[in-house]
Amino acid sequence: MAGQSSTHGIEMYPERVVKTYTSWSRGEHQREWRALTLLAEYAPDLAPLPLEAHLDVEPPVVVMSRLDGVPLRGHAITSEQIAAMAEAITTLHEAVPSTVLADVAPSPWNPRVAVAKALRMRAERPDLGSDPVVVQAYAAGVEWITASRLEDLAGATVSPTLGLSDGNLANYLWDGKRVRLVDWEDSGRSDRAFELAEVIEHLSRVDGTFDGPALLSHIDLTTGEGTRVLEFRRLFAFSWMCMLGPDGPFSSRNPHGTLKRQAERLLELL
Repeated sequence: MAGQSSTHGIEMYPERVVKTYTSWSRGEHQREWRALTLLAEYAPDLAPLPLEAHLDVEPPVVVMSRLDGVPLRGHAITSEQIAAMAEAITTLHEAVPSTVLADVAPSPWNPRVAVAKALRMRAERPDLGSDPVVVQAYAAGVEWITASRLEDLAGATVSPTLGLSDGNLANYLWDGKRVRLVDWEDSGRSDRAFELAEVIEHLSRVDGTFDGPALLSHIDLTTGEGTRVLEFRRLFAFSWMCMLGPDGPFSSRNPHGTLKRQAERLLELL
């Protein structure tokens, strides 16, 4: 969600991947190594295995095992794949004990940051053009944000989970039987409802076909979590729409008509 600029270079070998960071000011290399190390202990078949790290050199380097599979982004994601996604996400969210997570830094992309971003976009009133559907959606989004208690959404006390904190479907690899997860540089202690909404509403879904509600149908949520997932989905849908205007950072990166589709998505969620 924070952007699509490359933060690393990748060298692929038959059994391993060497990741060299071109940007590490947010501790991307340390976050990735910490997540891979934790998952190697608590969920060893979910992510690449950590093989070697050079965290104190410039640029930092992390070496990990190479996973089989193809990214789900850009495809019509099947019901079998959605079920496998749900299994992988559930494993991630349940694997690491809360006592261990207490020592893990929060993800840099988190509820407080997401709420602040949406509020800033409301205040900036981005140029979204004159399409009536888009105009209607923006007005409805602003009305919802103004009426909602977003500070409560951001500040709620929840059971922590380890989060990938990047909903890009390119991070979900399908090997024909299961889904495994890659790219952990934004990972950290997170909120399950936030993480689920992030993957369901990530704009990478427009490159293919992805039934987000079907994913949720495989996950056992409490009533409170279900409500929070919906609120975060609305928040993300509004923010993505604001970034798709003619001068927005994602306008040129997506197919013609994406802004209107995103406006329709927001109206549906509201």
